[in-house]
Amino acid sequence: MKRSHSSKLWLMRHVNDPFVKRSKAEGYRSRAIYKLKEIDEKDRLLRPGAVVVDLGAAPGGWSQHAAARAGAGGKVVAIDLLEMGALNGVTFIKGDFSSDAGLKAVEEALAGLAVDVVLSDMAPNISGIMLSDQARALALVELALDFALSHLKPGGAFLVKTFQGDGFDDTIKAMRSAFAKVHVRKPEASRNESNEVFLLGLGAKAPRTP
Repeated sequence: MKRSHSSKLWLMRHVNDPFVKRSKAEGYRSRAIYKLKEIDEKDRLLRPGAVVVDLGAAPGGWSQHAAARAGAGGKVVAIDLLEMGALNGVTFIKGDFSSDAGLKAVEEALAGLAVDVVLSDMAPNISGIMLSDQARALALVELALDFALSHLKPGGAFLVKTFQGDGFDDTIKAMRSAFAKVHVRKPEASRNESNEVFLLGLGAKAPRTP
Protein backbone atom coordinates (compact mmCIF):
# COMPACT_ATOMS: atom_id res chain seq x y z
CA MET A 1 0.00 0.00 0.00
CA LYS A 2 1.37 3.43 -1.00
CA ARG A 3 1.91 5.98 1.72
CA SER A 4 -0.10 9.17 1.38
CA HIS A 5 1.76 12.42 0.78
CA SER A 6 0.76 13.66 4.25
CA SER A 7 2.02 10.50 5.99
CA LYS A 8 5.35 10.80 4.17
CA LEU A 9 5.69 14.40 5.32
CA TRP A 10 4.85 13.38 8.90
CA LEU A 11 7.42 10.57 8.83
CA MET A 12 10.10 12.88 7.44
CA ARG A 13 9.33 15.54 10.05
CA HIS A 14 9.35 12.93 12.83
CA VAL A 15 12.69 11.45 11.77
CA ASN A 16 14.27 14.90 11.58
CA ASP A 17 12.69 16.20 14.80
CA PRO A 18 15.49 17.33 17.15
CA PHE A 19 13.51 16.17 20.20
CA VAL A 20 13.04 12.71 18.68
CA LYS A 21 16.79 12.48 18.05
CA ARG A 22 17.56 13.77 21.53
CA SER A 23 15.17 11.33 23.23
CA LYS A 24 16.81 8.39 21.47
CA ALA A 25 20.30 9.62 22.34
CA GLU A 26 19.37 10.12 26.00
CA GLY A 27 17.49 6.83 26.36
CA TYR A 28 14.00 8.23 26.84
CA ARG A 29 10.78 6.56 25.77
CA SER A 30 9.46 9.49 23.72
CA ARG A 31 9.98 13.13 22.78
CA ALA A 32 7.02 14.01 25.04
CA ILE A 33 9.27 13.73 28.07
CA TYR A 34 10.77 17.13 27.24
CA LYS A 35 7.37 18.79 27.57
CA LEU A 36 7.06 17.52 31.13
CA LYS A 37 10.71 18.20 31.96
CA GLU A 38 10.41 21.84 30.90
CA ILE A 39 7.25 22.39 32.94
CA ASP A 40 8.73 20.53 35.90
CA GLU A 41 11.89 22.64 35.85
CA LYS A 42 9.89 25.87 35.60
CA ASP A 43 7.21 25.09 38.17
CA ARG A 44 8.91 22.56 40.48
CA LEU A 45 6.10 20.12 39.89
CA LEU A 46 7.67 16.81 40.95
CA ARG A 47 9.59 16.17 44.15
CA PRO A 48 11.33 13.23 45.87
CA GLY A 49 8.85 10.96 47.61
CA ALA A 50 5.89 12.12 45.51
CA VAL A 51 2.88 9.93 44.76
CA VAL A 52 2.09 10.43 41.08
CA VAL A 53 -0.66 9.17 38.77
CA ASP A 54 0.07 9.27 35.03
CA LEU A 55 -3.03 9.00 32.83
CA GLY A 56 -2.49 8.07 29.19
CA ALA A 57 1.06 7.02 29.98
CA ALA A 58 2.26 4.96 26.99
CA PRO A 59 4.94 4.79 25.72
CA GLY A 60 6.17 5.98 29.10
CA GLY A 61 8.15 9.20 28.74
CA TRP A 62 6.24 11.07 31.43
CA SER A 63 6.28 8.07 33.80
CA GLN A 64 10.00 7.71 33.20
CA HIS A 65 10.63 11.30 34.29
CA ALA A 66 8.15 11.13 37.18
CA ALA A 67 9.75 7.97 38.59
CA ALA A 68 13.23 9.49 38.37
CA ARG A 69 12.08 12.62 40.21
CA ALA A 70 9.99 10.78 42.83
CA GLY A 71 12.83 8.40 43.61
CA ALA A 72 12.79 5.25 45.71
CA GLY A 73 10.53 6.84 48.32
CA GLY A 74 7.89 7.81 45.79
CA LYS A 75 5.25 5.94 43.84
CA VAL A 76 4.10 6.26 40.23
CA VAL A 77 0.90 4.61 39.00
CA ALA A 78 0.40 4.71 35.23
CA ILE A 79 -2.47 3.60 33.02
CA ASP A 80 -3.02 3.40 29.28
CA LEU A 81 -5.04 1.41 26.75
CA LEU A 82 -1.78 0.60 24.96
CA GLU A 83 0.93 -1.67 26.28
CA MET A 84 3.89 -0.04 27.99
CA GLY A 85 7.23 -1.64 28.76
CA ALA A 86 8.20 -2.01 32.41
CA LEU A 87 9.87 0.93 34.16
CA ASN A 88 11.57 0.90 37.55
CA GLY A 89 9.40 2.60 40.15
CA VAL A 90 6.26 2.52 37.99
CA THR A 91 3.16 0.38 38.51
CA PHE A 92 1.59 0.09 35.06
CA ILE A 93 -2.04 -0.81 34.39
CA LYS A 94 -3.11 -1.74 30.87
CA GLY A 95 -6.70 -0.60 30.79
CA ASP A 96 -9.29 2.01 29.96
CA PHE A 97 -9.17 4.80 32.52
CA SER A 98 -12.61 6.01 31.43
CA SER A 99 -14.14 2.70 32.56
CA ASP A 100 -15.14 1.78 36.11
CA ALA A 101 -12.69 -1.12 35.97
CA GLY A 102 -9.82 1.16 34.95
CA LEU A 103 -10.55 3.66 37.71
CA LYS A 104 -10.83 0.87 40.27
CA ALA A 105 -7.48 -0.58 39.17
CA VAL A 106 -5.76 2.79 39.66
CA GLU A 107 -7.33 3.24 43.10
CA GLU A 108 -6.30 -0.28 44.13
CA ALA A 109 -2.72 0.40 43.01
CA LEU A 110 -2.69 3.56 45.14
CA ALA A 111 -3.74 1.50 48.15
CA GLY A 112 -5.32 4.47 49.91
CA LEU A 113 -2.43 6.90 49.34
CA ALA A 114 -3.33 10.52 48.68
CA VAL A 115 -1.85 11.79 45.41
CA ASP A 116 0.67 14.62 45.10
CA VAL A 117 0.53 15.03 41.32
CA VAL A 118 -1.88 13.90 38.60
CA LEU A 119 -0.50 13.98 35.08
CA SER A 120 -2.63 13.53 31.97
CA ASP A 121 -1.30 13.37 28.44
CA MET A 122 -4.45 11.62 27.24
CA ALA A 123 -5.72 12.42 23.77
CA PRO A 124 -8.42 10.83 21.60
CA ASN A 125 -7.78 9.14 18.30
CA ILE A 126 -8.08 11.95 15.78
CA SER A 127 -10.93 11.62 13.27
CA GLY A 128 -10.20 14.84 11.37
CA ILE A 129 -13.60 16.25 12.26
CA MET A 130 -12.61 19.28 14.32
CA LEU A 131 -15.72 19.70 16.46
CA SER A 132 -15.90 15.99 17.24
CA ASP A 133 -12.19 15.74 18.07
CA GLN A 134 -12.36 18.79 20.33
CA ALA A 135 -15.39 17.41 22.18
CA ARG A 136 -13.69 14.07 22.76
CA ALA A 137 -10.48 15.74 23.90
CA LEU A 138 -12.41 17.89 26.39
CA ALA A 139 -14.19 14.82 27.72
CA LEU A 140 -10.80 13.30 28.59
CA VAL A 141 -9.71 16.53 30.28
CA GLU A 142 -12.89 16.55 32.37
CA LEU A 143 -12.34 12.90 33.29
CA ALA A 144 -8.78 13.61 34.43
CA LEU A 145 -9.84 16.71 36.35
CA ASP A 146 -12.62 14.80 38.09
CA PHE A 147 -10.07 12.20 39.22
CA ALA A 148 -7.66 14.91 40.40
CA LEU A 149 -10.36 16.68 42.43
CA SER A 150 -11.19 13.42 44.21
CA HIS A 151 -7.67 12.10 44.84
CA LEU A 152 -5.18 14.97 45.17
CA LYS A 153 -4.06 15.91 48.65
CA PRO A 154 -4.48 19.60 49.58
CA GLY A 155 -1.73 21.57 47.87
CA GLY A 156 -1.33 18.93 45.14
CA ALA A 157 -0.84 19.61 41.43
CA PHE A 158 -2.58 18.68 38.18
CA LEU A 159 -1.06 18.88 34.71
CA VAL A 160 -3.27 18.10 31.72
CA LYS A 161 -2.93 18.32 27.96
CA THR A 162 -5.76 20.09 26.21
CA PHE A 163 -6.41 21.88 22.94
CA GLN A 164 -7.34 25.48 22.35
CA GLY A 165 -10.84 25.82 20.93
CA ASP A 166 -14.44 25.38 22.06
CA GLY A 167 -14.66 24.70 25.78
CA PHE A 168 -11.10 25.82 26.56
CA ASP A 169 -12.19 28.84 28.63
CA ASP A 170 -14.66 26.70 30.57
CA THR A 171 -11.89 24.26 31.45
CA ILE A 172 -9.69 27.06 32.80
CA LYS A 173 -12.63 28.36 34.82
CA ALA A 174 -13.25 24.93 36.34
CA MET A 175 -9.59 24.57 37.26
CA ARG A 176 -9.43 28.04 38.82
CA SER A 177 -12.22 27.05 41.18
CA ALA A 178 -10.23 24.01 42.32
CA PHE A 179 -6.62 25.28 42.47
CA ALA A 180 -4.90 28.28 44.02
CA LYS A 181 -3.04 28.97 40.77
CA VAL A 182 -3.64 27.92 37.16
CA HIS A 183 -1.07 28.39 34.38
CA VAL A 184 -1.18 27.78 30.63
CA ARG A 185 2.07 26.25 29.37
CA LYS A 186 3.30 25.69 25.80
CA PRO A 187 6.64 23.87 26.10
CA GLU A 188 9.31 24.18 23.44
CA ALA A 189 8.86 20.51 22.53
CA SER A 190 5.20 21.13 21.69
CA ARG A 191 5.14 21.64 17.93
CA ASN A 192 4.29 25.15 16.77
CA GLU A 193 1.61 23.95 14.35
CA SER A 194 -0.19 22.04 17.12
CA ASN A 195 -2.93 23.76 19.11
CA GLU A 196 -2.12 21.64 22.16
CA VAL A 197 -1.34 23.42 25.41
CA PHE A 198 -0.93 22.22 28.96
CA LEU A 199 -2.97 23.48 31.87
CA LEU A 200 -1.22 23.37 35.22
CA GLY A 201 -3.14 23.63 38.47
CA LEU A 202 -1.08 24.25 41.61
CA GLY A 203 -2.26 24.28 45.20
CA ALA A 204 -5.24 21.93 45.10
CA LYS A 205 -8.00 22.82 47.48
CA ALA A 206 -9.48 20.21 49.85
CA PRO A 207 -10.22 17.02 47.89
CA ARG A 208 -13.79 16.25 47.00
CA THR A 209 -15.25 13.07 48.45
CA PRO A 210 -15.14 10.38 45.70
